Amino acid sequence: MKFLIVASVLIGSCIVQGLPQRGNPEQYDVDPAQYKQQRQPPQQPDVQYDRSRESTTFIPILRFEKEQGDGGSYKTAWETGNNIIAQEEGFLKSLGPDPDSPTGEELNAQVQQGSYTYTAPDGQIITVTYTADEKGFQATGDHLPTPPPVSPEVQKGLDLIYAGIRAQEEAVARGEIKEPQQGRRDNLIQQEYNGQYKQQ
Repeated sequence: MKFLIVASVLIGSCIVQGLPQRGNPEQYDVDPAQYKQQRQPPQQPDVQYDRSRESTTFIPILRFEKEQGDGGSYKTAWETGNNIIAQEEGFLKSLGPDPDSPTGEELNAQVQQGSYTYTAPDGQIITVTYTADEKGFQATGDHLPTPPPVSPEVQKGLDLIYAGIRAQEEAVARGEIKEPQQGRRDNLIQQEYNGQYKQQ
């Protein structure tokens, strides 16, 4: 047993002597300044933006016009030195009384419509015409993808659905049938207060 303890101590001391030791850098053949430089953690690159390296081309505004009208209407147009041309006009559109308001306040929507033109990197002149109103933003342009046309079979089915809806609305207006919601209420089975069905 004593032999095992002595053997493990000797082996452990041999292993420790073989490992590099930390300590005074002067005991090694290394310049102390170089040792300190090697021991420092790597520095993070400076993330500040250097504007002196930035290369920009000044693009002048050739034309800028703006007219502000009454009640939220306006017109504006501008043109830049790199052939960007834009124009826009806007106005308030009345949508009628607010159904959620007890006082019947009027609802208004800001309508904006205009167009802009620019030259694409491939040299193609791009023109976009747009309208933004209560229905959202709708843009048109020759470069924009368009949905495929509706097939005749699908269009026929849609026409039948719309014709049925119109016929039902006309019948309700003439009083031939009740409103769909009211018809459903009339067909409900009456219940007693205790949840039991009435005998009819």
